[in-house]
Amino acid sequence: MEKKTGGVTAAKGFMAASAAAGIKYQDRTDMAMIYSKTPCAAAGTFTTNVVKAAPVVWDREIVENGAYAQAVVINAGIANACTGEKGLAYCRQTAEMAAEALHISKEAVFVASTGVIGQQLPIERIVNGVEKMAEKLSEEESAGHEASLAILTTDTHEKEAAVSFEAGGVTVTLGGMCKGSGMIHPDMCTMLSFLTTDLAISKELLLEALREDVEDTYNMVSVDGDTSTNDTVLLLANGAAGNPEITEKNADYEAFKKALNYVNATLAKQIAGDGEGATALFEVRVKGAESKKQAKILSKSVVTSNLTKAAIYGHDANWGRILCAMGYSGAQFDPDQVDLFFESAAGRIQIIENGTAADYSEEKAKQILSEPEVAAVVDLKAGKYEATAWGCDLTYDYVKINADYRS
Repeated sequence: MEKKTGGVTAAKGFMAASAAAGIKYQDRTDMAMIYSKTPCAAAGTFTTNVVKAAPVVWDREIVENGAYAQAVVINAGIANACTGEKGLAYCRQTAEMAAEALHISKEAVFVASTGVIGQQLPIERIVNGVEKMAEKLSEEESAGHEASLAILTTDTHEKEAAVSFEAGGVTVTLGGMCKGSGMIHPDMCTMLSFLTTDLAISKELLLEALREDVEDTYNMVSVDGDTSTNDTVLLLANGAAGNPEITEKNADYEAFKKALNYVNATLAKQIAGDGEGATALFEVRVKGAESKKQAKILSKSVVTSNLTKAAIYGHDANWGRILCAMGYSGAQFDPDQVDLFFESAAGRIQIIENGTAADYSEEKAKQILSEPEVAAVVDLKAGKYEATAWGCDLTYDYVKINADYRS
């Protein structure tokens, strides 16, 4: 596997475009389009929130019952959530406009929205944006990059990743872009992620691979404990690389899963590190667990603890908060056996040994916790399983951003 530059246009046969439609923002692009020259096998996973935005309903129908997909239309600024039948009708109208402009079926067009809940889309601006983007679609890396910028809301930067790998004796590419900064919590978040690959693979295996990988990547991210109405991960595979179609779980399938995990994990970490108001990516690794489930529960509990997140912001090695978060997680473990380390680019230090404070330097711990990427490593010393969760510190700016979000 080889890391590449770019995002959704890195794979063969995929094009992208963006437009300034004036949906909410007046000084930037706010719509993006992804298009494959040929029909794609499509997979998707969606929010677990009972309240689901209209685009989630539309896209899930395509994933579950559609024959193929070929395009995605995304808007930022308004979420098209809690908008009733009118909101769903706007999804249909957007897909119809894209289908007409691209000469494809409306059932092959995904739609996605992110932004303020409860507002209706300015559909005329959406339609105009679709027309503009259809005319300027490009396979250039820059087009994919501009699309990644157009889908942002409170994000401070774009999020892209791409890799190439071998399958069936040919080089295959997988790329992606995502957005997410707030209303982020395990079991999907205010997160839109779009993945494209020129791999030939059956829809069934594509969906299985995506659903499995989401559990170890996007579902291990938390910024603020709020699960969104709009969470969507879409994966399109057009087969343009020319490999023999993957229809069974062979070595090529495993190579694809490895590449998928790299791209998804990279994007997930970018979301966590760009949490609203954040100054640091906070990674929690639990190892030595009796089961993967135990490791996941404990790592998620620590990464979502507001007291722990505040301590990370203050560069304070307040290890009692971590043990406390583990203790109320619902997972059983022996606290008298736990070791805890903090690590970053500034070094590694042991904070707890067998459940009690180790002899460590507060000054060195503060130095380690002052880096932009910080990890807490918990060793339960009870088994062979491990899991990693990603989050961020909790700052004053998080409250400021969300207090002013609609204005």
